[in-house]
This record gives sequence, C-alpha cells and structure tokens, in this order.
Amino acid sequence: MITIASLLLFLAFYTLYYTSKRASLSYDLGFEKWMQKNPKQTKATGLILLLLAYIMWLFTQSLCCGTLMFCIQLMTVGSLIIILSPLKKIDKKAIFMLFFIIAFLEFYYN
Repeated sequence: MITIASLLLFLAFYTLYYTSKRASLSYDLGFEKWMQKNPKQTKATGLILLLLAYIMWLFTQSLCCGTLMFCIQLMTVGSLIIILSPLKKIDKKAIFMLFFIIAFLEFYYN
C-alpha cells in the first residue's frame, strides 16, 4: 500500500512538474507531449493523484504520522524529479525497476 502511495505521489508531482513553464522539459515518455498541450487537465489529474496518495498515507498510518510521511516523501520525490528530469535520468525502465524493488522489499519485510 505504501508502494502504491509512493507511485501515485511520484506521478502526481511529475504531472505537476510538466505543467510548469520554467522547467526544462524533455519528451522521452509518450504522454509528456499531451501533458504540455493540456495543462488544465494535467493539473487536475496531478492534484487528484496527490490527494489519493495523501489518503493512502492516512489509511496506512495515523493522521500525524501519515501527514509527516507524506510531506517527507513529497519533498524527497520533488527534489529528485527537479534534479534528475533535466538530466534525462528518469525513464520507464528506471521507474519500473525502482518501484518493483521497493514493492518486493515491502512485501518481503511485512
């Protein structure tokens, strides 16, 4: 459940990052051009995904702990996206491998 919330948070911040006019954008993934052309739908999608991730954190943790973990993860994921996206280090394979490893570790240790 935490892995799914992390994936939703990553996707939410990534979609909101692509609506920015200041960011140096690359179009490596297929849906990035659509996000750039439709900023209103992309912002709405990003905010809904962000809300869903927060709700998942609240269900897995308590109110205070879920809010704290959500804020910590939001800062961490946001920093990584802002740093790694202009360097073109974010691609499909890296995202899938990272979340596969995290999901495996989550299920292994629970």
